[in-house]
Amino acid sequence: MNEHPFPTDKVRLDKWLWAARFFKTRSLAKQAIEGGKVQYNNSRSKVSRDVELGALITIRVGWDEKQVTVIALSDQRRGAPEALMLYRETEDSIAAATANADQRRALRGVGLPSDERPNKKQRRQIHRFKNIKQD
Repeated sequence: MNEHPFPTDKVRLDKWLWAARFFKTRSLAKQAIEGGKVQYNNSRSKVSRDVELGALITIRVGWDEKQVTVIALSDQRRGAPEALMLYRETEDSIAAATANADQRRALRGVGLPSDERPNKKQRRQIHRFKNIKQD
């Protein structure tokens, strides 16, 4: 008999997000939900909301916003391959994440300040630019 690998019928939203490996701890998942970074079917939700199959969950993770559809329920945190079986990311979400990553890659190094202090020549250029009188 082939049983489903995640035999659970009711799972809280914070526990599901933790089991699906979007957050390292349940308390981080709880903070994200309460902070409005997680939406359940395009509306804010409570931490204790029961997750249903087919629900659309929008999660702001770092620079990106992921939209996933729930395809399985689990209240246990397992390895990453098993966590990927809990949801399917939407095509729009994948396209937006790729576009954002490309844009960040293109802007990398543009206008970012250096970690080093300016050398003597650079200081003189800065003073000239700011019209600061030097002794």
